[in-house]
Amino acid sequence: MKRKRRILQGDQTKTGKTQKGEHAMENRITSTTESEIYQSEMKVTLDQLVQRGAQRMLEAALEAEVDSYIQQHQAERDDAGHALVVRNGKSQERPIHTGAGVLPIKAPRVNDKRAGQKFSSMILPPYMRRAPRLEEAVPVLYLRGLSTGDFSEALTVLLGKAVTGFSATTVTRLLSVWQEERKTWQKRLLADKQYVYIWADGVHFNVRLEEDRLACLVIIGVRTDGVKEVIAIEDGYRESTESWLTLLRDLKARGMQAPKLAMADGALGFWAALKQVYPTTEGQRCWVHKIANVLDKLPKRLQPKAKDQLHEIMRAPDRQAAQEEMERFTRAFADKYPKAVDTLTKDKAQLFTFFDYPAAHWIHLRTTNAIESTFSTVKARTRVTKGAGSRKAGLAMAFKLLMMAEKRWRRVNSPQLVAVVQAGVRFPDGQTRILPDMPKPSENSVIMPVEVVV
Repeated sequence: MKRKRRILQGDQTKTGKTQKGEHAMENRITSTTESEIYQSEMKVTLDQLVQRGAQRMLEAALEAEVDSYIQQHQAERDDAGHALVVRNGKSQERPIHTGAGVLPIKAPRVNDKRAGQKFSSMILPPYMRRAPRLEEAVPVLYLRGLSTGDFSEALTVLLGKAVTGFSATTVTRLLSVWQEERKTWQKRLLADKQYVYIWADGVHFNVRLEEDRLACLVIIGVRTDGVKEVIAIEDGYRESTESWLTLLRDLKARGMQAPKLAMADGALGFWAALKQVYPTTEGQRCWVHKIANVLDKLPKRLQPKAKDQLHEIMRAPDRQAAQEEMERFTRAFADKYPKAVDTLTKDKAQLFTFFDYPAAHWIHLRTTNAIESTFSTVKARTRVTKGAGSRKAGLAMAFKLLMMAEKRWRRVNSPQLVAVVQAGVRFPDGQTRILPDMPKPSENSVIMPVEVVV
């Protein structure tokens, strides 16, 4: 009996261990299942993480903007002592198309009871549906030759399937809006503007529906505070003198005064028109275009060496050094390649005009890069694609592209010197000598000017 009892106890012990093992296994299974479910829920794409982060940041920025506005006016009360500026819940959810995808946003609202006052978000203006950078993609893609019907697919590839709304109808509507914006913009008065420097260039695009290429005549200026600003963008027939004359005369009729210095390439049409409309404006030839034209007259094996020498001329510390470098180039290439030398030296005077202006501005004045860089992403593929659909559409797209780029432009170096240039002060080899504050003269004293270098 004892032996049997021991066997039973052994069975019970074994059974207990088995039950504990089954419970442990069950716990492990349950734990594993929950972990898999949790991991499955956490499996999101990088794009989704970016979208969620962008949405939280935008919502936080909107809340902070409203808080700041309310705190700014919290002391303003009505007769009963109630605050005149308070929160008013949130607006209906609206999709905002951004580079991170479509973000569903409920913007906070403000009830501003003050007479004639209304809160308007600077971050998310009313009725805005697309981020500016996304709208900027439209003119770029259009000018690179994409047809309106292909926008939806192209933007889906760029920004994900969540980006919707850019159908052919949407693009056509945007075109219509931008064309009207440009019509209003090109009629604005310029009498209150003073442009000290201007860059002028013709930017060419292929037009699918027309035989001639679109020549956009573009002028960008520098105001007396050093800020760069788009002055004009017009359709010009092959950069002819008559096209430039029409544009410059229009600017003058709207009040634009003569700038001190104009930068452009060797297109004779602009210079001939400038001489007629603004005869006092000095001219500076673009060194980038000049170097390209000179190298075109040389064999490829000599181009690297010649390019280095041309850069030495362009970047010389003063006029004399530049002239010496030009003579050195002439001695090296005149015998075998006289056309290259003639191409360089025929515009010698206008190549060195920048030496009479502040040295800090030379980097801006030697080329027309202010215009070229803005259209570089578009012009890079004009030879491969079919281009914009019509001249009017291409012009509207180019206008919008310039307006978007203008917001990101920085001021010229040493902007305080622009006003000095406008005042008529000369800067031989980049420097100038001006009179400091002078003492009050006496009857028998003679004031001798003291020279200081700026």
